[in-house]
Amino acid sequence: MVSSPSPPAGPVLSTRRRWAALAVLAAAVLLLAVDGTVLSLAVPALTASLAPTAEQVLWIGDVYSLTLAGLLVLMGNLADRFGRKRVLLVGSVAFGAASLLAAFAPSAPALIGARLLLGVAGATLMPSTLSLIRNIFTDSAERTRAIAIWSTAFGAGSAVGPLVGGFLLEHFWWGSVFLINVPVMILVVVSGLLLLPESRDPRPGRFDLPSAVLSMAAVVPLVYAVKHVVGAGVDEVTIGCLLAGLVAGVLFVRRQRRLEQPMLDVELFRDPAFFGAVVANVIAIFALVGLLFFFSQYLQFARGFSPLQAGLAELPATLASIVVIVIIAGTVARLGRGRAIALGLGLAAAGLAAVTAAAHAPYLWLGLALVPVGLGIGLAMTLTGDAIISAAPPRKAGSVSAITETANELGVVLGIAVLGSLLSLVYRHQVNVPAGLSVGDEARVRDSLGSALQVLPPQSAGGARDAFITGVQVTSSVAAALTLAAAVLAWALIPSPRAPQP
Repeated sequence: MVSSPSPPAGPVLSTRRRWAALAVLAAAVLLLAVDGTVLSLAVPALTASLAPTAEQVLWIGDVYSLTLAGLLVLMGNLADRFGRKRVLLVGSVAFGAASLLAAFAPSAPALIGARLLLGVAGATLMPSTLSLIRNIFTDSAERTRAIAIWSTAFGAGSAVGPLVGGFLLEHFWWGSVFLINVPVMILVVVSGLLLLPESRDPRPGRFDLPSAVLSMAAVVPLVYAVKHVVGAGVDEVTIGCLLAGLVAGVLFVRRQRRLEQPMLDVELFRDPAFFGAVVANVIAIFALVGLLFFFSQYLQFARGFSPLQAGLAELPATLASIVVIVIIAGTVARLGRGRAIALGLGLAAAGLAAVTAAAHAPYLWLGLALVPVGLGIGLAMTLTGDAIISAAPPRKAGSVSAITETANELGVVLGIAVLGSLLSLVYRHQVNVPAGLSVGDEARVRDSLGSALQVLPPQSAGGARDAFITGVQVTSSVAAALTLAAAVLAWALIPSPRAPQP
């Protein structure tokens, strides 16, 4: 989808200043990716130290993204209104402070609360980075390359996180993985003050509080319903959350259509290419984050890798995603945007299917399976993000960037909630509890593999590991099927002109 040319929203920066500013924005995104990856790697250490239940582990993982998803539309609008640079820098300070709270959380509920605050702070960062890119890079060719670098930073964060986190977890307590956020945020604040230009919507209109409330009321209950139905089945809570989210969503859309200056331009979703890009983006992130969430646990719990070894073992996916920056221009020129996105998603689906087949194989085959996952997701993420933020003029960059980030965070939430809960469900169905255990120990064995390994002697833990591996195979297969469906959707809905994309 190509937007009509729009005048720049602020002064045109020199080439050196533009790319230096991009480095600041990439550092912020890299940190957010590191934070998510480090947490997945730290689950075993958290389990040993804080003794969370399986449900609490899921909440620790996705309350951050749940909060982000609920606040992104609001924060994107506030960034347009009050200044993207200002919102980014305030959010960076808050993110560093919340990281300190998470590092020293004394219990699982306290860590969940700290992660919620991190989500609030992170919601100020995510729309600001993409909207600043939209305004700094007014040339569409430069903007595509800039978004490729932005996406690469997300992938690089996934690589740096396990390595740094693995080292920290082998030498320090689990809370140290959150402390790495603080110096990076200090760097972002200092360099951002010096390098980033300020930009905002010159005609923001009146702030609409009901729209802000409805945007949160639509997202949060729907995501919670997904979490709850997998863990507890369909009950009155599930139905109530679904109805509440759907009603709030309908009211939000109706209100946006009536407003002269809506918080979110919902009419964009009438364009099949835009709709297809958003759906493809959600499923791409869904598959990647869901894989990373259970893969770190699989490597440590089922294969006996140390945290550092697990971090190194995940490198093929993230290194492959970095290759995207080199091949993206030629791929789009040959195939067109829609077919290039479909190709990326098809590669990712093939890689996820290979993970299913290689779950019991030597690591070499698993490492090879991760390569098409990283390459395909990186390609799809870059091109869908470019399509979405190019859909509106620069003055509305924050609001439209919020759509991209909401899609990203919904993918994160659903990836952890659906695939993580499905993994737990399959494990509990498959695990055979050895005879002679107390009622409490039986419950811990059924709760999760991490808890089972703390209760069972090594010679009796093989059945629990096999049940967990079966869960990994099922979840990888589901992720592969959904990613393949998204590839078909992208092929059908997103245009693919053969001319080189700028």
